[in-house]
Amino acid sequence: MSKINVNAETIALYAKQLKVPSFNRYDDVIRQLDNNKSYENFLIELLKMESLSRMESSQKRKINAAKFPYIKTFDELNLNRYEYVSEACFHELATCDFVRKRQNIVMIGNTGRGKTHCSIALGIKACMQGLNVKFYTAANLSNELIEAMEYKRLLKFEKQLAKTDLLIIDEMSYLTFNRHQSELLFKVVADRAEKRSVIVSTNLKFSEWTTLFENETMVAALVDRLTFRSHVLNMNGTSYRSENSEQDLG
Repeated sequence: MSKINVNAETIALYAKQLKVPSFNRYDDVIRQLDNNKSYENFLIELLKMESLSRMESSQKRKINAAKFPYIKTFDELNLNRYEYVSEACFHELATCDFVRKRQNIVMIGNTGRGKTHCSIALGIKACMQGLNVKFYTAANLSNELIEAMEYKRLLKFEKQLAKTDLLIIDEMSYLTFNRHQSELLFKVVADRAEKRSVIVSTNLKFSEWTTLFENETMVAALVDRLTFRSHVLNMNGTSYRSENSEQDLG
């Protein structure tokens, strides 16, 4: 084995032991550095490469852990199409300052207006900034809460949710929740008040939430907690999917 190969194998071994896999790509750094650069410059560039690699890996892990149904970004959506929400507002929310300020977002709009798309896009932004995110439909979350209660692991599940920086509850619209589901959903939201952020999307006005939950008093309390320190976005308008269908037919 040549000396060069021995050195390469030795570097690979130490890179594995020290858990710095990007150091195996030192040749890339050598090729990009000018001849007049010092060893310190080489080391800085190598460390930068490892730092970037770790950040990208962390972002991927957080996106996978969020359990998004699919990946969507704001680049895929025409933000000018919203009559009641400015493009500047979306860009401001995309900074994720609302998460750091422990604020909520409630998106209200008819079907096909991109509420889920926007929720996922904001969740992706949060993951890219190192925040912990979880995505659920309201139905899935209520079912998981009930299942956790039945299998005596509700407290553990609630603690996991409480540690999440941003909890996304999508489609708070389609199902009626029984008393147990209502109480468990309410507790999840109530426990996060002024501590962690929530994004909720719904087709219904707040006055119509009484069709979802049996207890009207609980509805009032739930809305109160969601809208305190919150951005309430009116996203009503022509369905985006309908517009695209008409264009396709045309």
